[in-house]
Amino acid sequence: MQPNLQPSPIDKSRFSRLPVESLQSEAIVRPSQSYWKDAWRRLKKNKLAMAGLIILCFLSIMAIVAPFLTQYAYDEQNLKMTNVTPNSTYWFGTDDFGRDLWTRVWWGTRISLFIGLTAALIDLVIGVIYGGISGYYGGRLDNIMQRFIEIIIAIPMLIIAILLIITLGAGMSTIILAYALVGWTQMARLVRGQVLTLKENEFVLASQTLGASTWRIITRHLVPNALGIIVVQITFAVPAAIFFESFLSFIGVGIKVPMASLGTLLTDGATNIRLFPHRVMFPAIVFSLILLSFNLLGDGLRDALDPKMRK
Repeated sequence: MQPNLQPSPIDKSRFSRLPVESLQSEAIVRPSQSYWKDAWRRLKKNKLAMAGLIILCFLSIMAIVAPFLTQYAYDEQNLKMTNVTPNSTYWFGTDDFGRDLWTRVWWGTRISLFIGLTAALIDLVIGVIYGGISGYYGGRLDNIMQRFIEIIIAIPMLIIAILLIITLGAGMSTIILAYALVGWTQMARLVRGQVLTLKENEFVLASQTLGASTWRIITRHLVPNALGIIVVQITFAVPAAIFFESFLSFIGVGIKVPMASLGTLLTDGATNIRLFPHRVMFPAIVFSLILLSFNLLGDGLRDALDPKMRK
């Protein structure tokens, strides 16, 4: 006897039609956003990161505009007005040579930011190219390139800087070169780690199958997908370069006098901190705000660009 394969009739009384509102409740309410728009949305929710970004924008604008708000040049001396405390004429006071500290502080901020951004840009270019090639090819070439990085890291940056200063002389270009010779290694290692992970994905295999060149795969597929961690690293590289310049200026081998940087101003002010505290107070405040703002912004970007933090 064969079983009955005919389906049983459906009892329509057991079902009911849903209202339109219930159907709309299952619709996707959140608008479609790109990766960078979503990252910017999450960054705006981070109050500390946005505060750091606003402070950096304010300091950058002041570094450009503030020196022109007074009639004094950064190297203009007035021996009759030495070590004047802040007043309506000299807003930040003067130094041992009667130079206006308002102009010198903001001029020094400009110099320090320029050194930090330029050094970070060099780190970005060298580190991304070096790390991308090392991670993509792998194998023996990767081992050789990584051993070279370890040799560079083993040499103290201060020794490299002093040797370059002795050879080329003190100045902005020497400080930038000294930092760039060693600072790119961290960027290269981060990019290498990301490329080692990304190159195993299907889109890389598809590009290779279609005949894309190695340079195109690295620049068009691997590096853009590692851009989040690269941006975060830049925000930490800039304050590191500024601190390096300030340290060299503090020990007397940095920016040449009478050109000002935050490091030289801190050095000059520290020698007379008991008698004239205003000389070290203002550059120290600006210096601290720059470092704090970059660190807050870097932490915020790290959270905003992390896909695991997406809600």
